[in-house]
Amino acid sequence: MKKRIVSTLLCTAMAASLFAGCGSTASTSTSASGSSSSASSAAKEESTSSASSEAADESAETEATSDTASAGGQTIGISMPTKSLERWNRDGSYLQDQFEKAGYKVELTYSDNKSAQQNNDIEGLIADKVDLLVVAAIDGEALSQVLNEAKDAGIPVIAYDRLIMNTDAISYYVSFDNYTVGKLQGEFVAKQLDLDNAGDKTYNIEFTAGDPADNNATFFFNGAMDVLKPYIDKGTLKVPSGQTEFDQVATAQWDTSTAMKRFQNILGSYYSDGTQLDAAVCSNDSTALGVTQAIESDYAGNNNVIITGQDGDEANLANIVDGKQTMTVYKAVANEAVVTLDLAEAMLNGEKPDDSLISKSGWDFDCSYDTSSYDNGTGVIPSYLLVPTVVTKDNMDKELVDPGYYTKDDKGYLHPVG
Repeated sequence: MKKRIVSTLLCTAMAASLFAGCGSTASTSTSASGSSSSASSAAKEESTSSASSEAADESAETEATSDTASAGGQTIGISMPTKSLERWNRDGSYLQDQFEKAGYKVELTYSDNKSAQQNNDIEGLIADKVDLLVVAAIDGEALSQVLNEAKDAGIPVIAYDRLIMNTDAISYYVSFDNYTVGKLQGEFVAKQLDLDNAGDKTYNIEFTAGDPADNNATFFFNGAMDVLKPYIDKGTLKVPSGQTEFDQVATAQWDTSTAMKRFQNILGSYYSDGTQLDAAVCSNDSTALGVTQAIESDYAGNNNVIITGQDGDEANLANIVDGKQTMTVYKAVANEAVVTLDLAEAMLNGEKPDDSLISKSGWDFDCSYDTSSYDNGTGVIPSYLLVPTVVTKDNMDKELVDPGYYTKDDKGYLHPVG
């Protein structure tokens, strides 16, 4: 019995995975949401015939046995980039939990943000004859050879969260609408500064993007820039550093200290004379953490700088509560794991999933099927894209605590469920 983790009850059931949204803009996409039932017909019949706890136990055992039988003893190989970023720990734990509860065996690896190690890890999973691979790439350009080996071995591959480039071994891509993530960040800044009504007033802004090896990083940056560039062209927004190209603002491995040092240099070079910084667009929370640290230590101004982020990392949510960071774009990776499980099951059953998987699965969250946006160099990869959500101090209870993704302590700080 597959567990739908979109409510407090179901997130709590994943307490062991502490280290824990997207209509497509493509013209050929389908979006739907639905609800899943919480009990099987067999369980209902059992409860009707007997109310004893013994019968309930027997029913639970029957369900577990049925799940294992449906999985057929198959093994899923999961390759995650690193444990050094909070979100990948959540992804790995959620994926493992979902597949194991559905009766599959799981081999989960983390590759310490080293491409060579990830290649070796995947080679090991192939040697272990896993039945399907779920891969979140460290470097989307560095896995073509090893994944071609997987294809030759008859092992299907799902690209998870990050698109893997230049290989036709990829069957599907599961992620969030990454362009929309950046678009939400840009729209947030435009609204906070009321740029449409700025008149002759001008504002200063700086950008911090992600890892050049991560295909998603350009989508995030372009989404934000496409919203804000018209204001830059008009002169309403100014970029004192002049750094407006992705290659100029990228951050290798999304590293916090790298982002901090770069932003300290920007502040020292362009803002030390008292020039006011109004907004810092950061593509994710680990880079936002570095930028926030740089502003705290090196910024000469006394205004509250708008700082964007993404992922809902615990330290960043604390900064939002404390007024240091302004927003984050949250991606419910628990739901991403659900989509990955249902997709994998359909593939292993010999099906060729398409937009109908959305309605068949009855997910309690929005997802679209996209067949035009993500070309990995060998062709467009069919993609299932979930919806990201803007989180601020004002709505974090509604978006994070009420669904059960986080708990809130008596000081108002949020903690991942676990």
